[in-house]
Amino acid sequence: MKNILLLIVFITCAVTSKAQHTNEPGAGDSIVLLPEIKVKAKWLNDTDRYHYNQMKFYVTTILPYLDAATKLFKDVNAKAEQPGVSRKERRNYINSREEEMRVQFEDKIKTLNVTQGALLVKLISRQTELNLYKLLQEFKNPLVAIKWQTWARFNGMNLDRKYHPEEEQDLENIMDELGYPLPASYKTAYVNGD
Repeated sequence: MKNILLLIVFITCAVTSKAQHTNEPGAGDSIVLLPEIKVKAKWLNDTDRYHYNQMKFYVTTILPYLDAATKLFKDVNAKAEQPGVSRKERRNYINSREEEMRVQFEDKIKTLNVTQGALLVKLISRQTELNLYKLLQEFKNPLVAIKWQTWARFNGMNLDRKYHPEEEQDLENIMDELGYPLPASYKTAYVNGD
């Protein structure tokens, strides 16, 4: 019993010495910031493990399309932000980039199943920090956004929904494993309680 208590005290001292201490004036309490730890998933049964591994396979399958889509979004956004760019120039630029993407990826994206498509929609929303419906409205036009939202609703998706990482824990674990951390704006939303 003495050895266990001694071990607990030793571990506490070791962790406390490595942690950062901050004292708020007037509070009288110390805040100890511990280093972040990663927790590996533990499955209740083989079915849960199978679904997790299947989702990971699907995510790795769609990563090239996700990277291309987020790069396209950043390029188009940068072009739209440039001073002196007319609406017509912006529209022509968007259409030319869309055509490049269509030539490069159309055949491959058509082979995706509905689950992979839904994951791609979620992950694009995650990476751009917007919902796809608003992106379509902004960069194309409202009628195109309505057309694709209707198609998505028939297939069990919703383009007019912002990504909520707290509802997608498995997906967040997979993205973190693959080197795609959660964008900073989501982390500040957690701190602020939004």
